[in-house]
Formats: sequence, structure tokens, C-alpha cells
Amino acid sequence: MSDQQPLTDWLPITRKEVEMRGWEELDVILVSGDAYVDHPAFGTAVIGRIMESEGLKVGIIPQPNWQDDLRDFKKLGRPRLFFGVTSGCMDSMVNHYTAAKRKRSTDAYTPGGTAGFRPDYATKVYTQILKQLYPDVPVLIGGIEASLRRVTHYDYWADQLFPNILEMSGADLLVYGMGELPLREILRLLEKGVPFESLTTIPQTAVLRPKSEPLPVNKNWEDLTLNPHELCLRDKKAFAANFKHVEQESNKVQARRLLQGVGEKWLIINPPYPPMTEEQIDASFDLPYTRLPHPKYQKRGSVPAFEMIQFSVNMHRGCFGGCSFCTISAHQGKFIASRSEESILREVDQVTKMPGFKGYISDLGGPSANMYRMKGKVQEICDRCVSPSCIHPVICSNLDTSHKPMTELYKKVDAHPDVKKAFVGSGIRYDLLVDSYNKNNDGSLQEYMEQLVTRHVCGRLKVAPEHTSDATLRVMRKPSFKHFHEFKKRYDKINKKHGLNQPLIPYFISSHPGSQMEDMANLAAETKDMGFKLEQVQDFTPTPMTVATVIYYTGLHPYTLQPVFTAKTPKEKKGQHLFFFWHKRENHQQIRDKLTSLGREDLIEKLLEDQKKAHKREVLQQRGKASRSRGRGGKGARGRRS
Repeated sequence: MSDQQPLTDWLPITRKEVEMRGWEELDVILVSGDAYVDHPAFGTAVIGRIMESEGLKVGIIPQPNWQDDLRDFKKLGRPRLFFGVTSGCMDSMVNHYTAAKRKRSTDAYTPGGTAGFRPDYATKVYTQILKQLYPDVPVLIGGIEASLRRVTHYDYWADQLFPNILEMSGADLLVYGMGELPLREILRLLEKGVPFESLTTIPQTAVLRPKSEPLPVNKNWEDLTLNPHELCLRDKKAFAANFKHVEQESNKVQARRLLQGVGEKWLIINPPYPPMTEEQIDASFDLPYTRLPHPKYQKRGSVPAFEMIQFSVNMHRGCFGGCSFCTISAHQGKFIASRSEESILREVDQVTKMPGFKGYISDLGGPSANMYRMKGKVQEICDRCVSPSCIHPVICSNLDTSHKPMTELYKKVDAHPDVKKAFVGSGIRYDLLVDSYNKNNDGSLQEYMEQLVTRHVCGRLKVAPEHTSDATLRVMRKPSFKHFHEFKKRYDKINKKHGLNQPLIPYFISSHPGSQMEDMANLAAETKDMGFKLEQVQDFTPTPMTVATVIYYTGLHPYTLQPVFTAKTPKEKKGQHLFFFWHKRENHQQIRDKLTSLGREDLIEKLLEDQKKAHKREVLQQRGKASRSRGRGGKGARGRRS
């Protein structure tokens, strides 16, 4: 942290800091489950700086204590316009609990990594407290927790369906997705004198209205009515059928307005804004961030999430992969919004001047690192598209997958005099880099791979094939594992050519819908054949608003309404996860028993027998060393005695 910067360079988080600016009243107060880090990777900072750029007086209450006399919620007083509430950069339940529902002992968004500084269901808890303290002040909710819980959703931790988060929390308005554009429109209308309760037709927002009142009118929007919440509670098929519409309308250029009944109210979800233009996304990243945590945290320790990204640069938003377990497209959308080269290079220059910078950019990336500047060749085709993925089951022929813009940008960052190395730390889509899957023929794939492997890999490269079973991969909306084999050959060849030793680190998921025990056994055998002892593995965690979560809860695929197997019991999930660790001797008997019960004795030898032989060799070698050591020790002793 920098001791030279005045406290007023940060947005105020205490009454004293408000007074230091000469303010008596704040226009908007933001309440967040995260510590305040004034950096474009942290949503609260982005929203606060946007409001500041619109001329508003903004304060932040980070991680307020919700268990005492609630003084934190009162310390900045009553805002003139509204409170803004977010759980932070993560859904609070994902932040708190593992896939096995065990409480996590750390929190990456809290100084010192200390857990316990935000409640479960933080958006709901904060909003209810504010409504209790200031019943007449509007509350606007946003961020990933609010965004992904904007409609009837399955909550894994409670193991039940919840209604939309507006109904649960009592908030007045919800902004979903990336909030810059709807927020600017909200502020514009409020400053014109439009009452908060009249903000019913702003794109990318959701509101609740009594069924007894006429629906808000926007003659440009068509309506699509979803199955009501009460029917979803009784009928899993009705809930599954809703999801297809929610996902498609979230990723369309010309989307319909969604309506869902909940009790005596209508949930109204207005269509999203078009993807941000280059000028709009640049404006968001070019705001005057200090790029540092607030100085009040200096004595409490560093914020781990900040330590991870402080020297990184985000080049774009959105992801067109549409993976069925991922929430990125549900929150950021499938269309890529890319920053200009000039904005990115300006941020690189800022990073080089940060305290502690030693010449290494930790990440030049995005949600998926290698999608910068990729978009449809003919926009009119994209305008009519309803597919949630641009690259599954095949890469869309209208998608421009050229990697040239990224390669050129990497080279320009490399040329900065203060940058020794700029790494790509975000996961890359390896399927975009193999000729068997990506038919791009402009020569950019090989050029990008050479540039990436020789200049931008920090010791090892992370990729995410996720599974080896084609049936499971189809449910995941991921390509066949044969394309990963091709990618590995290309990657290894380039490493060998340049005399580099940079391991490939693949990510895999167990217990994903569609994955059977036998699929996991085959995964273990195939990855072992490839020379991998898997490190980056996880058990599937159902999170709100994903295809995979809907399948987990209902047993049905929302697009076909056909049954899909999912491992659900702790025993089934543990059994699948076990196969990742075939190389641990303590697992051998369990794996042997499971393979025998599956009738796959052929895999016992493949997975375990050479391990047994290797263990015997190791024991014999250790005995030999011990014997030789004793022999040398005896001679030495006799020599000394003589």
C-alpha cells in the first residue's frame, strides 16, 4: 500500500472520510460483502466510481457487522437517492461452503483471508436490515448473487427452490449482469425527478409489481410468461422448462421481457442491454481507481483476492462457451465486449507504476483468456440467434475466431520497457486452438500458440477439458476429449522445439450430470496413460442459474425434458471423486472393489498393478539404500576406532 496517497483518493467508508470531503449528505450508499478494494476487478469499486463520474456523492459500507446493534449500517446516515446492496464478487453461499457443504475456513475477499465477515445469503440479510432501519429509502440490489437469483432458483445449500431474490429480500429494484449501462440510466432518470418506484422499464433490471395493477408498458418488447413460482414448487418439469427460456432470453440481442407469477405479484425481468461498445467498456476501466485496498486494512493483512489480481489486466468481458456448469454467460452474457488496445495498454502502464511491481504482469486475460475481439462476422445472424453457445456442438460458421488481435496485443505489452514478462493466467479455450475443432484458416492459431507458449506461460498452462467421456461432455457443452489429445501434442511439440519444460495442467470435474462411475474410471485410466497425476480437480457444485444445476435438482435436461443421471448422494459423489486419486495407495482397495462391481477388472491392472510394481521397486530400492548405508557406517566406525 502507498503511504503517499491521501485518504480522499478512495471513496469514503467512514463518517470522518465523508466530512474530510466537505460533504454533509451522501447521494448513494453501497453495502458490500467484500472488503473495499478500489480496483476495476471489484464490482463495488466499479459501481462507486461510475456514480462518482456522474457527479454523485457516494459512500461504501464494506462488510458491515449484521450481528450487533447494526451501527455499521447507520454510520453514513440516510442516502438522498437509494442504498445499493451486493454480496460481493461471489455468491455468499459459494464463498462460504464447499461442494460437500463444509464451511470454508478462509475468505479471499476479506483482509487476512479471515472467514466470518459476511452472512449467508448476504444480499437478502443486508437488504432486510436496511428496510428495517430505513423503511422509506429504496434499495437496489446487484452483483452476481442477485443476478443469478433473479428468478425462481434451486439453492443447493438449503436443498430447495427459492423464489426470486426481490421477493426474498424486499428490495425495490434488481440490476442483473454487468451493471454500468442500467445504472447510468437509473441515475439519469432519478436526477430528472422520476420517482424510484416508477423505474419499471429500464433494460437489464427486474421489479415486482402487484397483479392488480397494469403491467408497465414498453411497446418495443414482447412478453414471455414463465411457469409461476408456485407451480415450480409442485412440478419439477415446470421449473426445468422455465430455464430454457431464461437462458435463451439472457443471451439474445433482441430478447423478450420475462414475466413470472409469485403469489399476488408479477416478477418482471426486462430484456438486457446490447453488449457494451468499446467506448462504453473503456469508460468503465478508465475511471480513476487507486487500484489498491482501502488503507484502513493495512493492520489486518492483505486481501488475498487482491494479491492474486493486483498486477493483472482484464481485456474483455463475456464468454460464448456456454458451458452448462458455468455462470459467466448468465451474468456477463455470451457476447464478447472487448476493450480498445489503447485502454489496455494504458492500464498496463498503470500496473507498472504500482507499489511492489517487479516487472511481471500476472494475467492478460478475461473470463476465457483467448476470446478477445471475437464476434459474429455478420451481425444480423447474431441478432436472430437463440443458441446459448457459439462453439457447441460445433463452432458457429459466423464466429470470427481469429487470434491475431490477441497476438498483436501480447507483443505490444511485451514491448513495454518496464514489463519483463506478461503471463496469461486465465484459463484458455484449448478447443479454439486445434484445427480439428476450429476450422479457422487464417494462420492465427499456430502463431498465437507459439507466442503464448514461448512468452506467456508462467511455468505451467491451465486448461479445462473437464471430462473424458463424450456423453458427459455433451451435457457439459464441451468438445470431445480427442481434441484435447490434439492440443496436448501441439503444445508439447512447441515446448520441445524451444527447449521449454512447462507442464500442462488440466482441470476436471467429478459428479457432473451425465457422469457415471464407469466414466470416472475411464477418465482415470485415460489421463494416467497421458502421464497426468491430476491436481486441479473438483466435485460438481450446483450454483443458481446453470443448466447443470437444473438437471441436478430435477433429473431432467431443461432443453429436452429428458432424464439425465446425476450422482447426488455423498457416497456416489465421493465414489466418483475417488478416481482422481488412483495414485494414492490408501485408495487402492476401494478402487479395486468399485472396478470389480462395475465389471471393469481390465482397469484394475491398468490403474493399480503398475502402481503395485512401482511400490515394490521403491521398497526394494529403499532397502538397498539402507543396507548400503549400514555397510558404509560400519567401515567408517572401524576406521575411526583404528
